[in-house]
Amino acid sequence: MPRPQGFTYRELRDGSVVLTHHGRPAGVLRGDRAAKFLAEVVTGDAQLVMARWTGAYRFGNERQARNHPRNQGGRTRRG
Repeated sequence: MPRPQGFTYRELRDGSVVLTHHGRPAGVLRGDRAAKFLAEVVTGDAQLVMARWTGAYRFGNERQARNHPRNQGGRTRRG
């Protein structure tokens, strides 16, 4: 699976953290979750941490799977 990329985060004045992926909103963390995220992002690989906190770490093969013949929908003629 390729390494996550394109994640950014911004800490707001109220202490919440806004996560984006390629400029699109990916999540908002508030309170204790925001504090835990900020502590973890400093110590680990920032892209991987952000992907994990947004839930995007589970994905990565959907683009390949979408193009697979069995996922094209409809019936295919065999034989």
